[in-house]
Order: sequence, then structure tokens, then C-alpha cells
Amino acid sequence: MTQSHDFLDRAPSLADTLAHRLRQEIAAGCMRPGERLPTEQQISERYGVSRPTVREAIGRLKHDGLVVTRQGAGAFIAEPGALAVFRLDVEDFTNRDEIRNIVELLMAVEATATELAAQRRGEEDLAAIQAQLDAMQAAIDRGEPGVDEDMAFHRAIVDATGNPFFRDLSDFLDRRVRHFIRTARANTARMGGLTQAVQAEHQAIFDMIAKADPVGARRAAETHLRNAAERLSLYFAK
Repeated sequence: MTQSHDFLDRAPSLADTLAHRLRQEIAAGCMRPGERLPTEQQISERYGVSRPTVREAIGRLKHDGLVVTRQGAGAFIAEPGALAVFRLDVEDFTNRDEIRNIVELLMAVEATATELAAQRRGEEDLAAIQAQLDAMQAAIDRGEPGVDEDMAFHRAIVDATGNPFFRDLSDFLDRRVRHFIRTARANTARMGGLTQAVQAEHQAIFDMIAKADPVGARRAAETHLRNAAERLSLYFAK
């Protein structure tokens, strides 16, 4: 790794941007398996980011199985055979085939989670989901896209499954693709006046969970995701 300065643009997810840049360098052979990663201070100085951002980026590489840490010795590039975790790198969010592939994956996870939530939710779970639904409506009433409230709504549904692995996978997808998709959908809704239509889809999901109707809940979630894909396509067409 050279010591030339290559400062990153200040983006909302700077750690993700740095992690992606380091992945590219590892893939290009700039850092080889078994080689020690530069220190936090060295990486911080090269890219013009804070050390906490560097630690967060390295944590993502560890999660991906690209980096391993050794007690008292630092972080090292993992051997190729050590890669034993799932990765998801989306190259082009404007590509319709990639959008379809992403939606199919989200459908498998989110629709199933919604179905399980309808089967297993307790009154506290239902109240948590309702609170996020109300928070989204309040955001709409303020003229805001409500992306954070949207994500919290779906997270409350995942929590209602009672399955920690669904929570872990949902967190992974949030970091990789879901936040981008929801942001783009929110932009589309704002430009096209579709915000309340999106909220109606959320209401339909909630209603099925409240009725403890797993089949209806799954269908409502699938409809929501299909419509989200259409809105995403509209967003990129503008």
C-alpha cells in the first residue's frame, strides 16, 4: 500500500466507502494474504478519515472474512480459504436485472419474516409495529420521506419473529442494499406524490399482522416489495 494521499469524498456512509476501497485493493493484490494491514493511523492519514471510521471499516472487512485479527499483533489479510461468510456487493443499482435479483432476495427474507411475525407476535410486538407505523404517518404529515421510520417499521416486524438470525440477516441487508432502495423509493414517492400509497401498503401489512393472518401478511409484504421495485425503476427513469 503506497503512502500517497487519496482522500475520500465526505459521504453519509464513509466507513462503507472506505471498506469498499480496501476491498478493491485486496482484490487487486495490493495487499496479499497473510500481510499485515497498515495501522489505523496510517489508513486514517492516507484517506483523510478519522480512526473510528477506520475501525468501523475494518470491522466490515472482518465481517466479510477478508481480514482477521491476532491478539496483540494487529489485523491481517485473510487467506483465501478462510473466506466462509456470505457477501453481497451490488455493483449497479440502476441495472434492472440487479434490482430484480435484490428484490427476490428481500422477498424471500422480508415476506417470510412478516408471515412469521403474524404467527408469533405478542401484544407488545404489535404495539411496537403500530408505533413505527404512526411515526411514518407523522413524518409524511411533516412533509418528510420517513425513511428512518420505514426501516424501523420493518425492523419491528423482524423483531416480532423472535428469531435472532432473521435480525442478523436483516441488519446485514440494511447495511448492503436496503437503505439505498428505501432512500430511492422515498425520493420517487416524494417526486411522484406516491408517499401515501406507500403508507397504505404499510397499513395493509400491519392489518394482516394484527389479524394474526400469516398468509395475508406474506401477500401484503410481497405486494409492497413488488411495488417498491416499480417505484425504484421510476426513480432511475427520471
